[in-house]
Amino acid sequence: MSTAALHNVSVLRPVVASPAAFFAAQQTAAAGDFDLAGMEILGTTRRRIKCGEPLYHAGENFTSIYIIRTGFFRSTMTLEDGREQITGFSMAGDIIGLDGIHGGKHSCSTAALEDSEVCVISYSRLQQASLHAPALQQYFHRLLGREITRDYRLMLLLGSMCAEERLASFLLNLSARYEARGYSASAFNLRMTRDEIGSYLGLKVETVSRALSKLQKLGFISIKGRRVGIPSVARLGAFLRGEALPPAAPAPVRSEEHTSELQSRET
Repeated sequence: MSTAALHNVSVLRPVVASPAAFFAAQQTAAAGDFDLAGMEILGTTRRRIKCGEPLYHAGENFTSIYIIRTGFFRSTMTLEDGREQITGFSMAGDIIGLDGIHGGKHSCSTAALEDSEVCVISYSRLQQASLHAPALQQYFHRLLGREITRDYRLMLLLGSMCAEERLASFLLNLSARYEARGYSASAFNLRMTRDEIGSYLGLKVETVSRALSKLQKLGFISIKGRRVGIPSVARLGAFLRGEALPPAAPAPVRSEEHTSELQSRET
């Protein structure tokens, strides 16, 4: 990290807890479950990352994993021809940095899409704690499994779906993730540009714009700038699965006066 970047990072150091203390704190969790907030007593630091700044680069030595406390990140890989491919978008509550576990070096670069804060956890300390906390070990096995599943889903997106289906799947995924965090599933802001969405979905930016316009014309979404609305998550999901569409929400009833005004304008 450059000296300038270091000046823009605020680091807070909580009290370092022993693995035994961490294990004791997890005894209240249900069998096989793990309280994500409890990870902070492992002895962590917090880093604030400005919009556009990197959290880590591909090829850097892997030493830590990161819990996103606030903000949004994108991860990219550089292809053999030099082009960058976005491999994922991560938001508050997600854990990133797992790409470095295999091989001891990060395979992708991750940067903030907005001012963000992460909780930094030493991987070596985490491994030590896992020896005393089976629930923690199981939790990270599930995380690794989720990463594998995400890779397969991306392959499916890029290999078998048309542009509208890719966009629908992408928006439904964001919708579900926002809902899981207590936010609206039907209205949210896109933190990424259309060019970034295209890189992730394997589409040109012009195709992304056309696909969004088509989904809006069909009534599946509304979009203004980066603000997205999904009138019916069920209908968008049915479209993606190729099922019969549930009835659309009824159009607002116009008053007779308003209808007459429109008719007079048409004539």
